[in-house]
Amino acid sequence: MDASLEKIADPTLAEMGKNLKEAVKMLEDSQRRTEEENGKKLISGDIPGPLQGRIQNIGEQGHMALLGHSLGAYISTLDKEKLRKLTTRILSDTTLWLCRIFRYENGCAYFHEEEREGLAKICRLAIHSRYEDFVVDGFNVLYNKKPVIYLSAAARPGLGQYLCNQLGLPFPCLCRVPCNTVFGSQHQMDVAFLEKLIKDDIERGRLPLLLVANAGTAAVGHTDKIGRLKELCEQYGIWLHVEGVNLATLALGYVSSSVLAAAKCDSMTMTPGPWLGLPAVPAVTLYKHDDPALTLVAGLTSNKPTDKLRALPLWLSLQYLGLDGFVERIKHACQLSQRLQESLKKVNYIKILVEDELSSPVVVFRFFQELPGSDPVFKAVPVPNMTPSGVGRERHSCDALNRWLGEQLKQLVPASGLTVMDLEAEGTCLRFSPLMTAAGYHMEHFEECWPGIL
Repeated sequence: MDASLEKIADPTLAEMGKNLKEAVKMLEDSQRRTEEENGKKLISGDIPGPLQGRIQNIGEQGHMALLGHSLGAYISTLDKEKLRKLTTRILSDTTLWLCRIFRYENGCAYFHEEEREGLAKICRLAIHSRYEDFVVDGFNVLYNKKPVIYLSAAARPGLGQYLCNQLGLPFPCLCRVPCNTVFGSQHQMDVAFLEKLIKDDIERGRLPLLLVANAGTAAVGHTDKIGRLKELCEQYGIWLHVEGVNLATLALGYVSSSVLAAAKCDSMTMTPGPWLGLPAVPAVTLYKHDDPALTLVAGLTSNKPTDKLRALPLWLSLQYLGLDGFVERIKHACQLSQRLQESLKKVNYIKILVEDELSSPVVVFRFFQELPGSDPVFKAVPVPNMTPSGVGRERHSCDALNRWLGEQLKQLVPASGLTVMDLEAEGTCLRFSPLMTAAGYHMEHFEECWPGIL
C-alpha cells in the first residue's frame, strides 16, 4: 500500500492516506486479537462496543477503495482551480484505463452507485438524440410517437419498471422480447422474433428507441447473440446497450465472439467492484456519443467537480492492482468456474445449464435423479406445467433434493457464494458465480465437499 500512496502527488493527500492506513490497521489488529481469544469477547479501547467482532478483513486492495472515499471528502475542500484540475485528471485517467482494458475505443464513462442508474441515463440520452424537440416540447413529442424500449424476457427482475419510473414513461413503452423456444439457449433473446416486434412497432407509428442485451443473463449467465443484435440495431437506428457479468471477460486475452461483439455496442454497464472484490467501488457505464450538450442534459456528464470524484476509489484501486493484477482477478474467477464444470462432469446425474463452457464465468447446475424404470435421458429434459404426478412428482422430488444440496454446500463452503434459485423450465438449480461472490476464493475447498454429499 505504501508504494501506491507514493504515486499521489499532493503531499497532503499522501499524509491523509497514511493516516487512514494506520486506522484500518488498528481495526484489523483488534479483529485478530478477538479471533485469537477463541471466540471470547474482547472489549478493546480502540473500537466501540457495537463494532466488536464486526470488522472484516478486506485486504489491502480494499483499503485503497476505502481510501478513495476519505480522500474524496478532503479533495472537495480544495480551492476551485485545484479541485477542477484534479477531478478532471482523475476522471480522464480512469475512463482511459477502463476503455483500454475492456476494448472499448474512444468511449466516455459515467460512474454511479446504483447499478441501473447508468442505463436510465443512457435512455435519457437516446430520447434526447432521437427527439430533437424534446427539450422544448417535453413529453408532447413522445405522445405523438411513443418510444419503445426492448428488454429480454431473461432480463433481471424489476429492470423495466425501474426505467419507466426513472424516465416517467408508461409501461406500454416497454416491449418484452421472448427467448428462444426451439433453437439455441432458452435464456437467449429470440432475434427473429425481435425483428418482427420492431417492424410491428414501426407500422403502428412508434419509435424503436433502445435495446438492452445481455452478456451474461441475471439467472444463468447466458450471452445473447450480440453481433446479430448489433446489425439489427444499426438497420433500424436503435441504441444497443449491453450489461452482464460476462463483460468482465473482455479484459482477457481470449474472448468468445459473442462477448467480443459487445465492444462495438453503443453503451455497456459494468460492475468492477464485485468483479475485483473491492468494497464501495461504483459501477461504470461506458458509452459513445459526440454531442457533449446532450450528454450533459441526460446527466451523463456534469460541470460539478465533486461529481467527478465518484471515480476516485476506482482510480486508486486500478493503480494499486495494475493491469496484470486486474486481469488476474478476472482470470482466476473464470478458472474457478471451469474447474467446477470439470468436477461436475465427473458426477453422475448432474446437468449443466451453460451454453458456452469455455467462456462463461457462471456455472448453473442441477442434480437429477434416476428412478427405477425411468429414462435418464428423459429425466434431464425440462417438463414445465406438470402437476405433482408421474414425471411432475419426480421433478418435485428433484427440486427438494437440489434445495437440500444447495443448503449443504452453502454451510460447508460459505465463501463460495453459491446460490439456490428456481427456474421456470428447469426447476431448482444451483449457481456459482465467482466474479460476483467469491473474490479470492480457492476451488479446492469446494471440491473437497463433493465426496461427502453425493
